[in-house]
Amino acid sequence: MRRIKEESAMVSAEKDSHQSKKAPEKRRRAEKQQQASAAEPEVSPLDLEAKRLLHELQVHQIELESQNDELRRSREELELSRDAYAELYDLAPVGYISLDGAGMIREVNLAGAHLLGTDRHLLVGRLFSGFIADAAGREVFARHVEFVRQRQGMQRCEIKLVSKEGQLIHGQLQSVAIAKEGGEGYILTSIVDGTVRRQLEERLQNDHDDLEAAIRLRTAELTRSNMQLVREVQEHKQAQESLKKSYAEVKQLKDLLQSENIYLQKEIAGQLNFDDIIGQSNALSYVFFRVEQVAPLDATVLLLGETGTGKGVIARAIHRASARKERAMITVSCTSLPANLIESELFGREKGAYTGSDARQIGRFELADGGTIFLDEIGEMPMDLQAKLLRVVQDGEFERLGSPRTIKVDVRIIAATNRNLEHEIREGRFREDLFYRLNVFPITMPPLRQRKEDIPQLVDHFVAKFNKKIGKNIEIVSRETLNLLEQYHWPGNVRELESVIERAVILSQGKALKVLDRFDSFPAAGEAVGQEVKILADLEHDHILQVLQKTGWRIEGKNGAALLLGLNPSTLRARIRKSGISRK
Repeated sequence: MRRIKEESAMVSAEKDSHQSKKAPEKRRRAEKQQQASAAEPEVSPLDLEAKRLLHELQVHQIELESQNDELRRSREELELSRDAYAELYDLAPVGYISLDGAGMIREVNLAGAHLLGTDRHLLVGRLFSGFIADAAGREVFARHVEFVRQRQGMQRCEIKLVSKEGQLIHGQLQSVAIAKEGGEGYILTSIVDGTVRRQLEERLQNDHDDLEAAIRLRTAELTRSNMQLVREVQEHKQAQESLKKSYAEVKQLKDLLQSENIYLQKEIAGQLNFDDIIGQSNALSYVFFRVEQVAPLDATVLLLGETGTGKGVIARAIHRASARKERAMITVSCTSLPANLIESELFGREKGAYTGSDARQIGRFELADGGTIFLDEIGEMPMDLQAKLLRVVQDGEFERLGSPRTIKVDVRIIAATNRNLEHEIREGRFREDLFYRLNVFPITMPPLRQRKEDIPQLVDHFVAKFNKKIGKNIEIVSRETLNLLEQYHWPGNVRELESVIERAVILSQGKALKVLDRFDSFPAAGEAVGQEVKILADLEHDHILQVLQKTGWRIEGKNGAALLLGLNPSTLRARIRKSGISRK
């Protein structure tokens, strides 16, 4: 387009130059003719006028001829320029389309026709918008045409075109308005096929998007890998901490097992001289009944009774029948430990907790964790330790001496005493709140004098035991000897009977047992019978009350207390009234 404009300008300039050179020459020719006329002899005015007219005619003719020459040359130059323009227009590598104001195709070059895939003569007279692919593109082209008409200079836009064969073309349009004398003018539009460029751009964009996606994916993978590495490092640290903790726990368990082993060896060496309570009396049967009730549970048990009645044996029986039987039962004798050592024995101590404590000691409650602790003679515990014991009973936690760290344990507590704790509370020697915590399930051990029918079995048991221990072969126990033993009050209970039988086995000669002890503390017969009746009445009262509480004070029916006790409901009601039992 720029080249066509430049060639048109060159042709116009050459024309102006040629006309400027011819004008002086014509004037010189006219002046010579006038001078020749003036040199001739004088003539009449009429002749002069005729000559003047002739001269002007000649000059005018000369000017006309000159103008005709100019016109001819101009036409020739115009044809040459038009041919050059047409050649440039038609053979241009860029598609050119001339449009009128309505967007109608007036002319198109070969490149434009090839681009649209239609012969040139078939394009003239068609609306250019018919080749636009979509409505959005047609709106863009309409605004483009309006801008071209209203503004000076080149206007550009991009639209999608569809060729005759249906091929999609990304057209890049550059348009300029061409004014024309005597008419509105036309729009000259150049079209460049940007399909390849657009495809390259789209491919580049796709490649860029793919690269971005790959980068995001790789970044995400690296992020995940980094997070995984961080987690692994943290897990490694946690594993190290867990390993350290496990090692500490293993060491603690090792110390615990060693302490437990040492303790059990001491327990075995110092255990009581009998394995089980021997007897079938009603009083003892009721004790066994109470043991069967409470053993499977984790309830705290308080064993009451005189010294030597077998409270420790009952404690072991409860432990063996419980769910904790696989763990140890740790025994603490509150009478055998000095007051200044009982706290460290119960709760343990750290190294250096007090003068002389050169090693850490695990307390009895830690040893009993998961098992049972038997606090024998609990009534002898000092008042200042009863508060600490109360905390363990309530919350299962304590601190070692010399350590601020709280230790939690899961321990079943069985306590025993030969004292009247209610009397001790009144005297200010025992905490009332601790008593209520310990007295969850009390079991009273009957003294030997209240179950004398068990003495023959006990005598046989002890004779067999000491025969084996001492190496004797005593086989006979006379009725006279049994009567003697049955009439004694036995203030020392079973432990005293065991000692008497051991001495008798040592001193007896032959196969008959000879008891040589002097028994000077026989009570009156009436007194002994009265005491036994009272004890049996107390046992019956406790047993009936226990069953009533278990059945929710229901007497009759399938789940009533009468059925469990094997009594007629009316008989049970009579015994309830006789025993003074009432529902609180």
